[in-house]
Amino acid sequence: MAQLKVTLIHSVAHRLPKQRKIVEALGLHRVNSTVVQPDNEATRGALFQVAHLIKVEEVK
Repeated sequence: MAQLKVTLIHSVAHRLPKQRKIVEALGLHRVNSTVVQPDNEATRGALFQVAHLIKVEEVK
């Protein structure tokens, strides 16, 4: 299964509480923090909700 490298590029300060929770659930804490997540429908849905705050790359 493919993996996705997710990097937080914008702060979650002054964002909606739902967006803050999604970013925290993804394992991102600070700007420029990076995590590797599995590429599945649940992860894609969460990434879509906060697409304006993150950068996503596919890891092979």
